[in-house]
Amino acid sequence: MTTPVPAPSPSPGIRSFLADDDVSSAEQREILELAARLKAERHAERPYAGPQCVAIIFDKPTLRTQVSFTTGVAELGGYPLMVDGNLAKIGSRESVADVARVLGRQVSAIVWRTFHQSDLEGMAQWSGVPVVNALTDDFHPCQAMADLLTIAEHTGGLAASGPALAGRTLAYVGDGSNNMGHSYLLSGALAGMDVHLGCPPDFGPRPDVLARAEAIARETGAHVSVHEDLRLAVVGADAVATDTWVSMGQEGESDKREEVFAPYQLDSALLDLADPEAVVLHCLPAYRGKEITSEVLDGPRAVIWDEAENRLHAQKAILTFLASARERARERG
Repeated sequence: MTTPVPAPSPSPGIRSFLADDDVSSAEQREILELAARLKAERHAERPYAGPQCVAIIFDKPTLRTQVSFTTGVAELGGYPLMVDGNLAKIGSRESVADVARVLGRQVSAIVWRTFHQSDLEGMAQWSGVPVVNALTDDFHPCQAMADLLTIAEHTGGLAASGPALAGRTLAYVGDGSNNMGHSYLLSGALAGMDVHLGCPPDFGPRPDVLARAEAIARETGAHVSVHEDLRLAVVGADAVATDTWVSMGQEGESDKREEVFAPYQLDSALLDLADPEAVVLHCLPAYRGKEITSEVLDGPRAVIWDEAENRLHAQKAILTFLASARERARERG
């Protein structure tokens, strides 16, 4: 019988960003401040100069994530090494632990867009380098960070002192059980925002994720809630977000899901319940006439293209933050 190899102890100073609450409220604000600065000064930070290599792995379809991470790593002075997940077959052809030990000896950080959160956690445990969640079935923290930056920009929260989001309200309508529902709860609570989800019965967030968000909210003075009546989630909101009803891997459930979610479409009538200056978010790709109407998606209150661009700046800030944490640990010896 083969004796299992014991998992390594965490490397000193190595920080990963696997879920939104892997950073503190203060650290989240630090990252958002850095993202705003990097948006204004694209080449102000170059922590991966050398160039150091950052492995970027995709097991799921991608457009914005691929463009923003490859561009971002290059602008930070690094070399983005694209890994085709269909060829690597991590977890089937080779174990996550074995792949992690190969990559960790050759790259400075790993970005992974995959299915299972547990695989991502295994990569972080075994690689010995920072690992960034570029989307899993459970969380999409880079998107949420970009969305917070976008909300701050468009609701007067991007002051000289940095993003100030406390007290603002984010409403999310649609599938509260998906990665965006989970990430909005955690990231919004960390920012001190009230986060209200409007979702059908049986499609609310996982109880453990909701409990994590509630615990954070008690510390930051925020409030999180889940409503079957989506109007209760949207009333007075400063930002209203939605997402596809059919996430990657759920294509076989399309007809059933569209029937369940049809009453949860973001249209003009629903948006009118929000604050008159409220902005509209969608992480894309969007399916006009399903989760959102064309009138809203292409309307004057949508900030979706700014949101898509802000993936670049937020992710550069996250990578810089993780590189800085590692460097500070090295300096401490």
